[in-house]
Amino acid sequence: MSDVSKDTDSAGLAAFYAYLEDGQLVMEPYCSCGNPLDENYNCDKCDKHCRCTDILCEDQATLNLVEKYVRTSPKLRNFNAMLGKRKSTTTEGPA
Repeated sequence: MSDVSKDTDSAGLAAFYAYLEDGQLVMEPYCSCGNPLDENYNCDKCDKHCRCTDILCEDQATLNLVEKYVRTSPKLRNFNAMLGKRKSTTTEGPA
């Protein structure tokens, strides 16, 4: 069962960041340093291999959908879903 009582930010947490885009669930893996992970869950910035079992959901609608998948999918049963914000990465220079 997932942990819906946690409302957190992503400081120190390698996690999937989940949001809805055109009604579809999108989950992107991020390192605890805030850098996106590659397809093998490796971070180019801090050279770590991350294991993401937490899912930070952008809003309540996303959390509800992720909770449904966590409850019904054996592959996701060890994941924890919670409301949370993606850690922003600092970029140098003008945006």
